[in-house]
Amino acid sequence: MMNNSTIDPQSNPDFRQRARCWIENRYVQNFIIALILINAVLLGVETWPAAMASAGGLILGIDRTILGIFVIELLVRLYVYRAAFWRDPWSVFDFLVVTIALIPASGPFAVLRALRVLRVLRLLTMVPSMRRVVGALLAAIPGLGSIALVLLIIYYVFAVIATNLFAATYPEWFGSIGRSLYTLFQVMTLESWSMGIARPVMENFPYAWIFFVLFILVATFTMLNLFIAIIVNAMQSYSDEERSVVTEASDQARAHIEAEMHAEFRAMREEMRWLREEISGLRKSDARGGVDA
Repeated sequence: MMNNSTIDPQSNPDFRQRARCWIENRYVQNFIIALILINAVLLGVETWPAAMASAGGLILGIDRTILGIFVIELLVRLYVYRAAFWRDPWSVFDFLVVTIALIPASGPFAVLRALRVLRVLRLLTMVPSMRRVVGALLAAIPGLGSIALVLLIIYYVFAVIATNLFAATYPEWFGSIGRSLYTLFQVMTLESWSMGIARPVMENFPYAWIFFVLFILVATFTMLNLFIAIIVNAMQSYSDEERSVVTEASDQARAHIEAEMHAEFRAMREEMRWLREEISGLRKSDARGGVDA
């Protein structure tokens, strides 16, 4: 009669542990990363009509094979981690990406064909350094939101000023709040702001350079540098948090090892004390036997 644990992986924790060791193996992870890169190249090649005409069947076959491997890898992770899988945002992201790729890209779902390229984003979940960058960016969102609101207020103030000053002479650039906002966005990006906008305006408004220089100093250099500072600070905080987690884990491991060593030393002292007592008892017995003789 066969043991159920040999035929039912669900009831065999050793099988789950082996599956976990396999899915977390460095070589398996590197293999999945290589497949993601190959799949990214194939998705680009599929947009090349000449390549699809000559080897379209082979390209699509390789694409489906890679997708099948992704599905198997995802199922193994679901089996290994169970409920913990859904508590990990990166795992949920992988699940959504692979699920979108499995939806037939035809009929009303034709737009999903373009979303297959999201599979490339799985690199973010597989490469730890990329995960750190994305995590830092997500952590910076609250601060970036505050800076964006300040920048929006500055934009609005300068747009109202520009509309009042230049709308009559340059209606194509500053004829309304919307046009002024778009023009100021172009100025902020420093794209042809001087020869394309500022100097023509200065022909009729000689002191307009003051307006444009102030706007660039505030919106471009000051605000964008604040954006960069918040992102850098978020990345530093994220790295410090990861470092503290690693340090805490190391301290706990060291404390556990030290506790075990102390327990072993106490046990050794107890054994040595017992041995000394035994030896002392034997000596006393030998001495008593000699006296009796």
